[in-house]
Amino acid sequence: MTVDRAIGDLTGSLAEIIESLAPIPRLPTSEGERAAAYLVRERFEAAGCTARVEEVPAFRSYAEPIGLLTAAGVAAGVLAGRPSRLGRLAGTMLGAAAAAGIVDDITNGRLLTRKLLMRQRTTTNVIAETGDPDAEASLVILAHHDAAPSGVIFSQHLERRLAARHPEVIQKLTSNPPLWWPVIAGPALAAMGGLLGRRWLRWLGVGVSCVSTAALADIATRRPVPGANDNLSGVAVALMTAHALRREPPRGLRVIFVSCGAEEALQQGVREFGRRYFCQFDPQRTCFLTLDTVGSGRLVMLEGEGTVLMHDYDESFKALVASCARDREITLLRGLRSRNSTDGCVPHGHGFPTATLVSVDDTKLVPNYHLYSDIPENVDYRSVVDAVHLTEAVARRLASA
Repeated sequence: MTVDRAIGDLTGSLAEIIESLAPIPRLPTSEGERAAAYLVRERFEAAGCTARVEEVPAFRSYAEPIGLLTAAGVAAGVLAGRPSRLGRLAGTMLGAAAAAGIVDDITNGRLLTRKLLMRQRTTTNVIAETGDPDAEASLVILAHHDAAPSGVIFSQHLERRLAARHPEVIQKLTSNPPLWWPVIAGPALAAMGGLLGRRWLRWLGVGVSCVSTAALADIATRRPVPGANDNLSGVAVALMTAHALRREPPRGLRVIFVSCGAEEALQQGVREFGRRYFCQFDPQRTCFLTLDTVGSGRLVMLEGEGTVLMHDYDESFKALVASCARDREITLLRGLRSRNSTDGCVPHGHGFPTATLVSVDDTKLVPNYHLYSDIPENVDYRSVVDAVHLTEAVARRLASA
């Protein structure tokens, strides 16, 4: 078989997986997400893996609890302007508590607001295994099969105008804008204005909180996007890697594929996976590789992630992944960090060597991100094919080591 034909066959298989799952509405904790999970399990079994679906508790949305907290920021600013000392104190404390609650939610904290105000539902994790079941070393490959709701905030119109007019600015960027910072700042400014007695600061906090509340309410009421790139591309890479490892099983390495649910509710599925299984893995012999939105054209290995503070990934594992890319002659863009969050943040936070593969286009944007145009026809399969080859190479390198 020629190289071109092999690439064509792989591209066709990847496209077939994505096209079969994209029409299913897959909001976190929905019936569609659950149906997709069972289809993914069947495909892992067809790839020779032992696979199962685990239904685990999860909250369905980040937009609802954080929207309530930003609304509390509005109330805090109004209360802090009351003439009574008690009113100012109440407003200041409410604003500070709301800002702290947002930080807790978006940094995979204790999720106190969700636990107090929301009902837990059920999400679905698909767990599949291949390789050497008795090996001491493990590679856990993470993806997610749920899909995000859209929202006006995800429009890329301004960013693309900036890229067209000032490409030199885009080339200097090493991370996306910290979109969560203004959300935290609204209630925090309202509290600070009340504490310092600064009317302008208090009303600035109210204004920022109003905008954040409107944006989050918009997201909370939207239907899901098809999610072809985000993140059926990652699911497809995991499945095709399983097929590749079946043809030549790696010795000395246990490979575990986890297609998580409710990632778009801020890593709900992988949190539950970690709660159940992280204690069974040796951090010295277990690596995590996250595949998220790899169909944008230019494959990227993130240096780090952080919604509030930036946390860099393990240098030694990143070096191994980069070495595998060089050996396979795969172009892997380095030097970029993300102010969003992927499932990789969770194992990294528990001390496991972790690397995360994503992708961008020539303007360093993820095209169609959380938009209804995220359809199979808009996936760039060149980077998806590269992600398959690189993921397989990482598995075989770890096995040989």
